[in-house]
Amino acid sequence: MKILVTGFDPFGGETINPAIESVKRLDDVIAGAEIIKLEVPTVCYKSIETIRQKIIECDPDVILSIGQAGGRTDLSVERVGINVSDCAIPDNEGNTPTDEPIFADGPDAYFSALPIKAMVLEIRAAGIPASVSNTAGTFICNHVLYGIRYVCEHEFPGKRSGFIHIPFMPEQTVNKRNMPSMNLNDIVKGLTAAITAIVTYSDDIHTAEGTTH
Repeated sequence: MKILVTGFDPFGGETINPAIESVKRLDDVIAGAEIIKLEVPTVCYKSIETIRQKIIECDPDVILSIGQAGGRTDLSVERVGINVSDCAIPDNEGNTPTDEPIFADGPDAYFSALPIKAMVLEIRAAGIPASVSNTAGTFICNHVLYGIRYVCEHEFPGKRSGFIHIPFMPEQTVNKRNMPSMNLNDIVKGLTAAITAIVTYSDDIHTAEGTTH
């Protein structure tokens, strides 16, 4: 099995992004799967096309994208991407689409094609906090989650894809009062556990991981 793992470059005034930093530190083989690593620009459509071109080049079985979610306290395995871009801040090329569909001919939403609940349980078993998230926001992370599912459905049927949000690293929160963070070693440990679950589980497990609000 080959798994393409992507991470975004820094954005929003940050000089570092734990997404690409954690991806760089992943082992080249996890649970017998070859890990292919890719840095992705935090830019509308260019992010999707960068991943699409790597899929063409490497023909991975799975595409797992990682993104920074400042303010979150755990590794958040995303359940769904929605067909809207509504950017509260500019992307790295200054684009600020508002209330725009990502793909006009696409459905309202795509669910992750990964075993999200098994991933959460494996991350927790590794001693790292994790949860199922039901919103990936409306910025470039959601853009990629939805967009790569769209690309897979239209061009690469059978390929699985999904998304994990991760917290800030401690050095990013020095001047952000009461902001949660997670050290990079723990993020990498959690992502390794998530990838192990992807390799192990072809179908997800059925446990209650919903929320009340």
